[in-house]
Amino acid sequence: MSENAHKFFTAWGDANRATQVTSISEALTDDARYSDPRTEAPLIGPKAVTGYVAQFAEMAPGAVVEAVDVAERDGVTRATVEFRMANGMVQMGQYFIESDNSGKLSRLVGFVGTGTPT
Repeated sequence: MSENAHKFFTAWGDANRATQVTSISEALTDDARYSDPRTEAPLIGPKAVTGYVAQFAEMAPGAVVEAVDVAERDGVTRATVEFRMANGMVQMGQYFIESDNSGKLSRLVGFVGTGTPT
Protein backbone atom coordinates (compact mmCIF):
# COMPACT_ATOMS: atom_id res chain seq x y z
CA MET A 1 0.00 0.00 0.00
CA SER A 2 2.67 2.56 0.94
CA GLU A 3 4.60 1.78 -2.26
CA ASN A 4 1.58 2.90 -4.28
CA ALA A 5 1.16 6.01 -2.13
CA HIS A 6 4.78 6.99 -2.84
CA LYS A 7 4.31 6.22 -6.55
CA PHE A 8 1.13 8.29 -6.70
CA PHE A 9 2.54 11.41 -5.05
CA THR A 10 5.86 11.27 -6.90
CA ALA A 11 3.87 11.31 -10.16
CA TRP A 12 2.59 14.81 -9.30
CA GLY A 13 6.03 16.27 -10.02
CA ASP A 14 6.70 14.18 -13.12
CA ALA A 15 6.97 16.52 -16.14
CA ASN A 16 6.65 13.57 -18.53
CA ARG A 17 2.92 13.17 -19.08
CA ALA A 18 3.18 9.56 -20.31
CA THR A 19 5.06 8.30 -17.25
CA GLN A 20 2.84 10.40 -14.99
CA VAL A 21 -0.28 8.73 -16.41
CA THR A 22 1.32 5.28 -16.13
CA SER A 23 2.38 5.79 -12.50
CA ILE A 24 -1.04 7.04 -11.43
CA SER A 25 -2.85 4.28 -13.31
CA GLU A 26 -0.63 1.64 -11.69
CA ALA A 27 -1.19 3.09 -8.19
CA LEU A 28 -5.00 3.53 -8.32
CA THR A 29 -7.92 1.16 -8.68
CA ASP A 30 -10.16 1.65 -11.73
CA ASP A 31 -12.84 3.25 -9.55
CA ALA A 32 -10.57 5.13 -7.12
CA ARG A 33 -12.09 8.20 -5.46
CA TYR A 34 -9.87 11.24 -4.90
CA SER A 35 -10.75 14.49 -3.13
CA ASP A 36 -8.85 17.41 -1.64
CA PRO A 37 -9.79 20.98 -0.68
CA ARG A 38 -9.50 22.13 -4.32
CA THR A 39 -11.84 19.54 -5.84
CA GLU A 40 -15.53 20.43 -5.93
CA ALA A 41 -16.53 16.77 -5.76
CA PRO A 42 -14.59 13.51 -5.61
CA LEU A 43 -12.76 12.59 -8.80
CA ILE A 44 -13.49 9.02 -9.88
CA GLY A 45 -10.93 6.82 -11.61
CA PRO A 46 -7.36 7.23 -12.84
CA LYS A 47 -8.33 9.23 -15.93
CA ALA A 48 -10.04 11.96 -13.89
CA VAL A 49 -7.23 12.02 -11.34
CA THR A 50 -4.48 12.21 -13.98
CA GLY A 51 -6.27 15.17 -15.56
CA TYR A 52 -6.28 16.93 -12.20
CA VAL A 53 -2.63 16.11 -11.51
CA ALA A 54 -1.67 17.33 -15.00
CA GLN A 55 -3.27 20.70 -14.18
CA PHE A 56 -1.09 20.91 -11.06
CA ALA A 57 2.04 20.09 -13.08
CA GLU A 58 1.16 22.81 -15.60
CA MET A 59 0.47 25.41 -12.91
CA ALA A 60 3.55 24.53 -10.85
CA PRO A 61 6.35 23.63 -13.28
CA GLY A 62 9.39 22.22 -11.53
CA ALA A 63 7.44 21.33 -8.38
CA VAL A 64 8.42 18.20 -6.49
CA VAL A 65 5.85 16.27 -4.50
CA GLU A 66 6.87 13.67 -1.95
CA ALA A 67 5.15 11.58 0.69
CA VAL A 68 7.56 12.38 3.53
CA ASP A 69 5.84 10.27 6.18
CA VAL A 70 3.58 7.30 5.58
CA ALA A 71 1.95 5.33 8.39
CA GLU A 72 -0.51 2.45 8.18
CA ARG A 73 -3.06 1.31 10.74
CA ASP A 74 -6.10 -0.96 10.46
CA GLY A 75 -6.16 -0.81 6.67
CA VAL A 76 -5.85 2.98 6.42
CA THR A 77 -2.74 4.87 5.34
CA ARG A 78 -1.93 8.38 6.51
CA ALA A 79 0.48 10.17 4.19
CA THR A 80 2.06 13.50 5.04
CA VAL A 81 2.97 15.14 1.75
CA GLU A 82 5.29 18.02 0.86
CA PHE A 83 4.51 20.08 -2.21
CA ARG A 84 7.84 21.85 -2.92
CA MET A 85 7.48 24.55 -5.56
CA ALA A 86 10.34 25.62 -7.82
CA ASN A 87 10.43 29.04 -6.08
CA GLY A 88 11.18 27.38 -2.71
CA MET A 89 7.66 27.61 -1.27
CA VAL A 90 6.57 24.46 0.54
CA GLN A 91 3.00 23.46 1.33
CA MET A 92 2.23 20.50 3.54
CA GLY A 93 -0.79 18.28 3.16
CA GLN A 94 -2.11 15.16 4.75
CA TYR A 95 -4.04 12.36 3.06
CA PHE A 96 -6.01 9.47 4.44
CA ILE A 97 -5.95 6.56 2.02
CA GLU A 98 -7.82 3.28 1.68
CA SER A 99 -6.60 0.45 -0.54
CA ASP A 100 -7.99 -2.70 -2.07
CA ASN A 101 -6.72 -6.21 -1.26
CA SER A 102 -3.94 -5.94 -3.84
CA GLY A 103 -2.60 -2.68 -2.36
CA LYS A 104 -3.93 -0.35 -5.05
CA LEU A 105 -5.26 2.95 -3.73
CA SER A 106 -9.07 3.07 -3.77
CA ARG A 107 -9.90 6.25 -1.83
CA LEU A 108 -7.77 9.29 -1.07
CA VAL A 109 -8.97 12.24 1.01
CA GLY A 110 -6.56 15.15 1.31
CA PHE A 111 -6.35 18.08 3.73
CA VAL A 112 -4.22 21.23 3.75
CA GLY A 113 -1.62 21.16 6.49
CA THR A 114 -0.97 18.38 8.94
CA GLY A 115 -3.59 19.10 11.56
CA THR A 116 -1.01 20.51 13.94
CA PRO A 117 -2.32 23.57 15.83
CA THR A 118 -0.27 26.70 15.28
